[in-house]
Amino acid sequence: MFKPSLLAMMAFVSLSSHAVSPEAQKTADYALATYKEAMISSLADLVQFNTVAVEGVSATDNPQHIAFKAELAKQAKALGFDFEDFGYVVRIGLGKGEQRVGVITHGDVQPVNPKKWAQSPFKLDRTSEPGKLLGRGTEDDKGPISTALYAMKAIKDQKIALNKRIELYVYMAEESDWGPLIEFVKQHDLPQTNITIDAEYPAVTAEKGYGTLSFNFSDQLAQTPEQAYIKRFEGGFFGSQIPEDARVLLGHADQALLDKIKQRAALQQGMKYRFDLTNDELTITALGVSAHSSKPEDGINAITYLADILAVKHWPFNAAGAMVNFINDNLGTGLYGKKFGDIAYADDFMGPMTVQPTVIKQQDDGVQLNINIRRPRGKTAQQLEQQISAALNNWAHKNSITVPENKNQIGDPFVQTSAPQIPTLIDVFSHYTGIKDAKPISIGGGTNSRLFPNAVSFGPSMPGAVYTGHSEHEFITEQQLSLNLKMYTAVLIELAK
Repeated sequence: MFKPSLLAMMAFVSLSSHAVSPEAQKTADYALATYKEAMISSLADLVQFNTVAVEGVSATDNPQHIAFKAELAKQAKALGFDFEDFGYVVRIGLGKGEQRVGVITHGDVQPVNPKKWAQSPFKLDRTSEPGKLLGRGTEDDKGPISTALYAMKAIKDQKIALNKRIELYVYMAEESDWGPLIEFVKQHDLPQTNITIDAEYPAVTAEKGYGTLSFNFSDQLAQTPEQAYIKRFEGGFFGSQIPEDARVLLGHADQALLDKIKQRAALQQGMKYRFDLTNDELTITALGVSAHSSKPEDGINAITYLADILAVKHWPFNAAGAMVNFINDNLGTGLYGKKFGDIAYADDFMGPMTVQPTVIKQQDDGVQLNINIRRPRGKTAQQLEQQISAALNNWAHKNSITVPENKNQIGDPFVQTSAPQIPTLIDVFSHYTGIKDAKPISIGGGTNSRLFPNAVSFGPSMPGAVYTGHSEHEFITEQQLSLNLKMYTAVLIELAK
């Protein structure tokens, strides 16, 4: 059920509604009429930098990150804003005053497979799919940066009398390491009111906790079996992406086994497979649909679906075979861990915990399966640890094998209960979308709202739309980018006056 404080906040939203001011509407119209193409050009200049984290290299030493910040400084200064570089964080400001409104974004992006894209993912592609702006970071989160810059520019042009300073924060390691931002927050005086533009509309007041369950499967066979067995199973790209690629190599395979697997594959929808039987080795390559792991319903997980077509038998317990058996016995193709002992649960507002394999790592002594979880409130991390351990022990005992080594990281959910700007966000959203009775929502992802005072997320994705960030088909439509520019312009005026 809702917490009482959240219920009170929801009531406040519905009782204190007011119209968007004419000044905000006029400036929002001006922003779109004047700066749509400049905003897209800004985005093109930001997308060109491959701001993926490099292991062992800090963002402050990464040449691509340094160049990205230099481009951002160039744009900010050309638009007439002040610019400060704190290393991992840059701050772009408009106006003066002790009272401030913060806009929270990030400039780093997730890894990408260039072979999956019609053009380079680090070149803004306006031609492959007309009406869409394709490129890594277009939705998450470089598009919102460009939008915020030109919302601020329109406000500056129109000489809107602001009572509060507007500050745009761009963090350079949101996708990989929150540690430097945590330290920044401790050491700096932050705006009193903040919006994060890294999620969904109309206003995000709750976020699930991010977690990773890691299971190491080792070979438990004395010798290579004479029956069909799994020699290798691989899949996944990075932890917060629903994987669209997976591959398996079977030994001692024959046509009869292949026919059974194909029959099972025919029962699935949305998956593509390639089968290659050479002598007694069968290779199966799977292609699903990638998605942000916070919204697994938007993707088709190649790991779980490939494992599923192998469920024509229980496999010998070498490392790969044990892992596939584990996936089929405890996860299946579901999204919520309902087969995995007692771990599944849900919250009325935040929804169910999602449980999805995302990365398989080959190791010298076996194979590691990494499962991404997004958990709502309702259970403690200790409860989950105990239930995971019990399910794992029961599975190992049932199969008369050694319990796989496991190590879990279980993050906490976040619920915002003190954000007075929520009615303003709802009003602006309803005004520009025509969606009435809009209410705050919960998401599966985690944003930097958790770290800033009175922060909630506001866009850039529409409710019910497929979120393309973290996928191999990331884009934002020109129509959505235009709508975002009007809404961000209006909401900044309403919050800063």
